[in-house]
Amino acid sequence: MTPHINAKPNDFAKLVLMPGDPLRAKYIAEKYLTNARLVSSVRNVLMYTGEYKGNKVSICASGMGVPSIGIYSYELFKEYGVEAIIRIGSAGSFKAEIKNYDTILAKDAFGENLFFRDGFFPGNKDTIVYPDKELNNLIIKHAKELGKEIKVDRVYTEEAFYCKKTPQQRIDLSNGAVCVEMESYGLFTVAEALNKKAACLLTISDNLITHEYTTAEERQTAFHEMMEIALEVAKDFQ
Repeated sequence: MTPHINAKPNDFAKLVLMPGDPLRAKYIAEKYLTNARLVSSVRNVLMYTGEYKGNKVSICASGMGVPSIGIYSYELFKEYGVEAIIRIGSAGSFKAEIKNYDTILAKDAFGENLFFRDGFFPGNKDTIVYPDKELNNLIIKHAKELGKEIKVDRVYTEEAFYCKKTPQQRIDLSNGAVCVEMESYGLFTVAEALNKKAACLLTISDNLITHEYTTAEERQTAFHEMMEIALEVAKDFQ
């Protein structure tokens, strides 16, 4: 038990899939897992463990933002023996041709705030951090096997959802990223510090150029391609 997770030892699988939304975690567990059970519910940040095609896997919400995913990923890696976390979240597209429901795999994450990373790597000034290459390759392999298309590119981890910057200013500050989200920079930093594996698979939920949006319900329940690709990776962590 940790300050933020009330699960018991061995409650988690070696692989955790981590949506931001607790209700998306609940939806995935109920739709895709057999023998699913709720193993932690502190602050209603819901965490489940069950089986997907006979392979043990956990689905754990992270909440929103780098500080939140930093807490949950650290405790899962450090205290519960989790080996790999795949963030499965939503993102806003910076390109008209990258449309709602497209799936993006982060090749790296550009972060605008160095304070979080400095806590693990004092004096480090890296604004670009990386996922685990082996884990990314597994995701690409399973996507191909399922016949699902993913785009591999840079993502921008932004600190503030609401701000006075225009969409174009946000794009200009993104260091060439194709989409914006709020967690990957933190997750990749924690995994690197603890010598664990992390990756980020995103579904585009809105477009800053075309102004297309998905609803809250769609973000909770409709991102099936991303979910199914990530779930297939469970077979590699038994």
